[in-house]
Amino acid sequence: MQLSLYQIDAFTQKIFSGNPAAVCPLNYWLDDELMQSIALENNLSETAFFVPSREGYHIRWFTPATEVNLCGHATLASAYVIFEYLSPQSTQIKFSSASGPLIVTRENDRIILDFPANPPKACEPPSLLSEALGIGPSEVWWCDDYLVVLDSEEAIRKVKPDFPLIRKLDGQGVIVTARGGEVDFVSRYFAPKVGIDEDPVTGSIHCALIPFWSGRLQKDELIARQLSQRGGELYCTNQGERVLIGGYAAEYLQGKITL
Repeated sequence: MQLSLYQIDAFTQKIFSGNPAAVCPLNYWLDDELMQSIALENNLSETAFFVPSREGYHIRWFTPATEVNLCGHATLASAYVIFEYLSPQSTQIKFSSASGPLIVTRENDRIILDFPANPPKACEPPSLLSEALGIGPSEVWWCDDYLVVLDSEEAIRKVKPDFPLIRKLDGQGVIVTARGGEVDFVSRYFAPKVGIDEDPVTGSIHCALIPFWSGRLQKDELIARQLSQRGGELYCTNQGERVLIGGYAAEYLQGKITL
């Protein structure tokens, strides 16, 4: 059996930046163990698989270590493949997923994800958190991850996480964020528990970051930047119970998987 494979850099307009995702269109679901093995072999933060459904497509996402319930950059990459190759006449795609329906639209070259908002709640930080980040956070919130607010963009850049300690925390990972200089806010994301020490650009964490910074900055339209080594930009809109996460994509490769 041969499967088509695309590797797309998401939340960027040029290759070698943004977040690379593998995309495998399927006609029917493979065994979970096989999809997990493909994701491990690809060794990217996520591999997306999707199959046609009555209303559009059903999508699933796998890190090298596990399946996850929501992934922004691999959804954007999957939409790019559909818009470019599978259904170029389309301007809207409906994905069904473990996180409910996800609508993706295209406006010129920008792809826009319509995701559920996940507003964070203030919480008491575990004692291990400061040690894991090597800093004393000024604020800590909870949104299935710990969301740590720092004083400046420079402080975000200087964070040197201890990944074995982060694995010991409850939740999926740790987000660090601050107001930006040239953009509204910046962030980094550490999720070694699911096989991703630092994710280059993470659409799903913006389900929490957008409502958080929208409230703090008193604006619904925001531009965000993730400060990983590769980096990427996200164009964000707060819509209350939903958020819009926009970005670009750059195609790196097309190929075949032989099974």
